[in-house]
Amino acid sequence: MIRTGAQYRDSIRGNREVYLDGEPVGDVTTHPMFKPMVDVRARIYDMQHQAAHRDVMTVTHQGETNAIGSALPFTQADWWAKRRATDHVMEEVGGVVTRVGDETVGEMWSLYDGQDVLNQVDPQFSKNIETHVLRVLKQDPFHVSANTDPKGDRSRAPQDQDPDMLLHVVKETDKGIIVRGAKFETAAAYANQAFTKPTIANWGSDSLSNYAVGFICDLTSPGLKFICRSGFARGASGYQGADSRDYPLANRFDEVEALVIFDSVLIPWENVLFYRHTKAATFIRATLHRYSAFAFVQRTLKLADMMIGAALFNCQQTGLEKQQAVQEKLATLAVWRENINAHLTAAVTLAERSPAGLLMPNQSLLYAGRCTALHQLNEMTHIARELCGGQLCVTPNVATFESPHTKPWMDKYYTLNDDWLAEDRRKLLALARDMLNSDYGTHRLTFQLFAQSPPFAQLAAVYRNFDFDGPLDFVKKAAGLSDSLRPDKQRPQGDGAVNQWFADRDATSQAAQ
Repeated sequence: MIRTGAQYRDSIRGNREVYLDGEPVGDVTTHPMFKPMVDVRARIYDMQHQAAHRDVMTVTHQGETNAIGSALPFTQADWWAKRRATDHVMEEVGGVVTRVGDETVGEMWSLYDGQDVLNQVDPQFSKNIETHVLRVLKQDPFHVSANTDPKGDRSRAPQDQDPDMLLHVVKETDKGIIVRGAKFETAAAYANQAFTKPTIANWGSDSLSNYAVGFICDLTSPGLKFICRSGFARGASGYQGADSRDYPLANRFDEVEALVIFDSVLIPWENVLFYRHTKAATFIRATLHRYSAFAFVQRTLKLADMMIGAALFNCQQTGLEKQQAVQEKLATLAVWRENINAHLTAAVTLAERSPAGLLMPNQSLLYAGRCTALHQLNEMTHIARELCGGQLCVTPNVATFESPHTKPWMDKYYTLNDDWLAEDRRKLLALARDMLNSDYGTHRLTFQLFAQSPPFAQLAAVYRNFDFDGPLDFVKKAAGLSDSLRPDKQRPQGDGAVNQWFADRDATSQAAQ
């Protein structure tokens, strides 16, 4: 099924304990700090029903219509449909939004691939993950991910400090487990459920740990408290007393994070996906992003488009786009953008069959693409800022452009010709400033870098998934090294991508015959 925006709003209204700036929030659907993103998520739900969007946003199977983002991927066409839907949403809302459900749902598919591991722990856990994967598909909740703990002193084991620094189980009951601790999560205050799991595996050599727990958390559960960071939006419904037109991105797309307190929260057994067994927890940490990284990296691709567009418009308005130095910087942004595009495209073209029979993007290419996108983000942001120029930090606000006392001067000095009028220049500079220079812009820079994992963990994922056998075999042959250094593994000779493409082609041809 697919929900409507009204059904989504009803599902999150008045049923949770939310705090912002230390004050309780009565209704997240109307509070000016949450309403913009609630409206975006509701808009996505409504798009699924509208004739202009439904073919892109939904998939129909056996007479049932479901959200394309929640549909399990089995073919390359499925991944292209997901990529198209994500791009369509961002084009429709006019900005980049990350935690709206389609990215985080992929993390459950990773655990779906680990059912053999779960069966070793308890076959019921394997059944639970299958149930929840299908439930997300059929009930269309707003599903997010709860990963990051407060952590505390990382040089000490969790049991050697305040135990609540890491989420853990404190009691078992007939109904389920009781958990305490906290998690940081984007969008939790206005989502329906969260896949909650450990963020770090610091249980040493222990095979069992009360900190090794993963579950689906109903975000209306008693005992949950959402302590939200202050928002960056200004001027939304009069909040903070500024004009929203000065911060056009922050006022529409600030995805508010919350410290989610688990104050002795009951998690029903049917929602527990693994418990105590560190092997299961280690598996999910190692494979967590094998699907979700695709949607996450795609957001950086769209951010690259916004940066390129803002930079180029700023160069065009001042007549600098024909200068070689400017073109070189624009080309550098374009190369970064196309590298991200190439990794996403190749990851689908050379996609791999998962243990559960799903089609997962080529892991080495996907994780390398994530590093390409995120490790160069800071440098690319600086280049875009350079191209936009110093006007980002000196241009007055919209009130100055509209005041009868100052408007004539703003029109005089910000109008360039019949095409570039003062109001268009103000709008462009306001967007670029909010994207590159504002509290919101710099927050997003850090969010992109750490939202899935810190940089060293991103590189570790590449290390685990890159095929080192090819380079080793090539050097062994080129140098004439002996078999004692590297026994013959009987792997196909040559480029792994070429070998995989022809192997897939031959398998498809044989299946057709």
